[in-house]
Amino acid sequence: MKTPQIVKELEEAVEQLGFRVRREKGNFRGGICTRDGEEFLMLNRVHPPEVHLAILAESLRSMDVDSVYIKPVVRQALEDAWARHDVVEIQTEDGD
Repeated sequence: MKTPQIVKELEEAVEQLGFRVRREKGNFRGGICTRDGEEFLMLNRVHPPEVHLAILAESLRSMDVDSVYIKPVVRQALEDAWARHDVVEIQTEDGD
């Protein structure tokens, strides 16, 4: 499955978990935001699908993803993104 389709599937999972997904242009990375008491997930339109995947994965890490159905190939992409993020954090903590 190609990255744009994985992103679409993950956006649907986020919406099933009760968050609205918004795509806007601007000078921001993206992630979970709160405005007027409403939480939603922002994605920057100008970023490529790979960045959207990383932002969705980062946001979904703190959500109950086991409560919604995610296709096996999409879940594997999500877990791979989590693993890559863990490696980056470990390297950063060690000062590498």
